[in-house]
Amino acid sequence: MDASPKAVLETSLYVSDLERAVAFYESVLGLRRIENGYFAGGRGAALQVGAGPSVLLLFRAEITRKGGELPPHGTVGSGHVAFRVDPEDLPEWRKRLRDCGVTIEKEFAFEGQPPSVYFRDPDGNSLELAVSSIWGLSK
Repeated sequence: MDASPKAVLETSLYVSDLERAVAFYESVLGLRRIENGYFAGGRGAALQVGAGPSVLLLFRAEITRKGGELPPHGTVGSGHVAFRVDPEDLPEWRKRLRDCGVTIEKEFAFEGQPPSVYFRDPDGNSLELAVSSIWGLSK
């Protein structure tokens, strides 16, 4: 057995309005809701990121903190997720964000790398479009 996990399979953000959040991630970032991707009781939704095995879960914290079949979880305040993009696609991403009415909060270049683009979802979660080389990783 390999001594460490292979990758992050899923990560989650917490939102107040699930339908609004799903619409944002589908229309602005092009994520695709996974079949049967809404969870019972309005608890959350699952969206596929890119073509690989990567999932963004959107949860309503006031429901998930109660627990149930799964351990309780949830946060107060905004979270952060960085989505990997190719450097040559950054100009098109900037345009897409502007066209969708999303304000770019900041751009920051890590040690000579192409800049990461920071913006917020409707719930104030900090989102980043970044190239993998900021961590010294290949694609």
